[in-house]
Amino acid sequence: MKVSVVYWSGTGNTEAMANAVLEGAKGAGADAELLPVSAAGADVLESDVLLLGCPAMGAEELEESEFEPFFSSLEGALPGKKIGLFGSYDWGDGEWMRTWQERVAAAGGVMIADGVIANNAPDDAALDACRALGAKAAET
Repeated sequence: MKVSVVYWSGTGNTEAMANAVLEGAKGAGADAELLPVSAAGADVLESDVLLLGCPAMGAEELEESEFEPFFSSLEGALPGKKIGLFGSYDWGDGEWMRTWQERVAAAGGVMIADGVIANNAPDDAALDACRALGAKAAET
């Protein structure tokens, strides 16, 4: 099972989550790679499962200079693609994650689980949820 974990992180919170997702995927036997969004290209679509991480920014939106353009470029290729989402937030109630999941579904992507969110720095429960997301990706 080939799994790509692609993320953007400004403070390190979503990066910590990405590392836990990768740990879960590798621990469950996946051939998994971790890429900051700046190093990711369309070739990540060749993976069996794509795990994407981005924090809430502004008015609960995806980071607009790197991550949003990357995700927008993939949307047309998502039909039937297995997707998992994760990210951190500082305010609000996780609206950005619900909106992001709706975008994946509208594009035809298949969510393998509900998005994993953490308020600010991920605590042990959030990191466990990230590892579980990675493991689920390996088993999907």
